[in-house]
Amino acid sequence: MTLDKWRQELTDNFEETVKWRRHLHEHPEPSFEEVETAKYIVNLLKAMGIEDIRTHVGNGYGIVAKIKGKHPGPTVALRADFDALRVTEEVDSVFRSKYEGFMHACGHDGHTASLLSVAKVLMNNQHELHGTVVLLHQHAEEVLPGGAKSMVEDGALEDVDYVFGIHLGAEQPLNQVYYNYGFGSANSDTFTLKVQGKGGHGAAPHDTHDALTVGTQIVSGLQQIVSRLTDPVKPAVLTFAGFQSGGEAYNIIADSAEIFGTVRTMHQDVQQMIEAKLKSMSSQIAAAYDATVEIDYTQGYPSIQNTPEEVEKVKEAFLSVFPKDEVEEVEGQMGGEDFAYFLLDKPGAFLRVGAKPPENEVAYPHHHPKFEIDEQALLRSGEVFLTIIDQYLTH
Repeated sequence: MTLDKWRQELTDNFEETVKWRRHLHEHPEPSFEEVETAKYIVNLLKAMGIEDIRTHVGNGYGIVAKIKGKHPGPTVALRADFDALRVTEEVDSVFRSKYEGFMHACGHDGHTASLLSVAKVLMNNQHELHGTVVLLHQHAEEVLPGGAKSMVEDGALEDVDYVFGIHLGAEQPLNQVYYNYGFGSANSDTFTLKVQGKGGHGAAPHDTHDALTVGTQIVSGLQQIVSRLTDPVKPAVLTFAGFQSGGEAYNIIADSAEIFGTVRTMHQDVQQMIEAKLKSMSSQIAAAYDATVEIDYTQGYPSIQNTPEEVEKVKEAFLSVFPKDEVEEVEGQMGGEDFAYFLLDKPGAFLRVGAKPPENEVAYPHHHPKFEIDEQALLRSGEVFLTIIDQYLTH
């Protein structure tokens, strides 16, 4: 009965939740610049009667707020990120971004509005809580070094027993709830290879060390790292996202080239192997053509590793609340997500909720200028959070 009442209150607050989300969507702020967004969130939390609020948590505008129940019990943290992207919106809506070049193209506005609505419900029902809820409103998920790691270092999870997060999926069916027991995301690394050759006239290639040709050989050779050097049962992706070289004129051989991309892995041994091979093979290929290569490799967010015991616990709770065909186990995906830092510190899980507008024939992916979510997913996300709190703090 407790959860049924909470869900009804969440539904009753849906119009306000949508209003919050649309305000955030109209006023996007990118990573580490979320000044007004953070103020907006704090003002709403204070209006709900929440007094225990820390601001500027971590290396930016992180917020940690606590809702203490009337009875003793565990402490559960719920996280929502709130930064936007440097993307120009192409969705024609009444609440499109007011800021040219910035957009909530990843659903973080929806995450934040959902958690705010959950906070309102829980504040109205503190007397039913056996424990404490910690609201983690996180800045800067999109850009390294991210906000999660520094928030943890700044004590965001102090006294927390479990931590959970949600991500809306614009390409997944509306209201579908997804969970997985193991890896929830990948180690997300980036690299830049700067090839230095010797440029010259196109009619005299023998007097040059063609950086463009060397670069193409490096790209071709490094493709073997995943296909032939990586254990096929351990996922790995090596993507070359850019190649810049030459182009000054039709008869000039390139003096230099720059190649950049990303490496995605789940297992640390594979991550280390690919980094080592990328460095050694590119250097050796360049040397074979009397060129050199400067390598900048950055290890990004670690992979999410969900806690199986907590996944099992929340899965059973979801199956008792939602239609069974709307709760689904999935494999991890290769995207990057700094929620991993929270799970390195405390047990918990990262979950996904489908948000594809049913009327849209084409579902545009995250970070696309035409990214859209169905706002009904805000309600399901809130229900997921409330189900977790009911499972941990009312039994």
